[in-house]
Amino acid sequence: MADKVAESDGRIVTAALLVIGDEILSGRTKDKNIGYIAEYLTDIGIDLKEVRVVPDEEPEIVTALNALRIRYTYVFTTGGIGPTHDDITADCVAKAFDVPIDYDPRAVDIMTERVKQTGGVMNEARMRMTRIPAGAELVLNKVSAAPGFWIGNVIVMAGVPHIMQTMLEFVTPKLKTGARMLSESVRADCREGDIGTELGEIAKQHPDVVIGSYPFVDEKIGGNTHVVVRSRDAQKLSAAKAAVEAMLQRVKAELTAGKA
Repeated sequence: MADKVAESDGRIVTAALLVIGDEILSGRTKDKNIGYIAEYLTDIGIDLKEVRVVPDEEPEIVTALNALRIRYTYVFTTGGIGPTHDDITADCVAKAFDVPIDYDPRAVDIMTERVKQTGGVMNEARMRMTRIPAGAELVLNKVSAAPGFWIGNVIVMAGVPHIMQTMLEFVTPKLKTGARMLSESVRADCREGDIGTELGEIAKQHPDVVIGSYPFVDEKIGGNTHVVVRSRDAQKLSAAKAAVEAMLQRVKAELTAGKA
């Protein structure tokens, strides 16, 4: 992860992720970007609020993009900026913003230099990757050179995970960030159904803390639960965690007594 990010001003900064590609929806390609981006953004103080997956179809991409970009601080997209006929993301973004798209001299220079280094040919397919919507800034790609771009609040990145990651690192210093979400996890050592009502009561008593329960199978005791508390306020987080721990002690004592 990049060492430098824009300074937080305390606001909540939100984002959506638009995953583009028939190969994701068909199951042929297993998405590896959603989890990475979610964790990355959380770590720098941006809340990923929504993820959509759409096919390589212009109406679907444009409609989703226009819906997301008015709701969130940023929209990140992955996929559809390669050299093939179905890589239509750049055209769709241009249409969503109602701007022309053409070969960008900056991108052409980058790709031409890359081709010289690799001994390839600057053919039509590679030129396709230099088409950038008017007014967009380039998002550099230190892996394979073909750039993404940033227009308005939309950041367009490659779908290949290791390339996407370098693009995300490139834009990080320019992103606005908010107060970071803090998180604590408590192992319940009881089933989710044993504590569901009690967790609801704690959530009501701590409205500024997000409380979630995540069941899993423990090899020793069988059904078990992780309780995760999240807040931007360290004191409120600590108070909610203490309430959860006290509740768990009480519930486990009652369960033990009931078995006696």
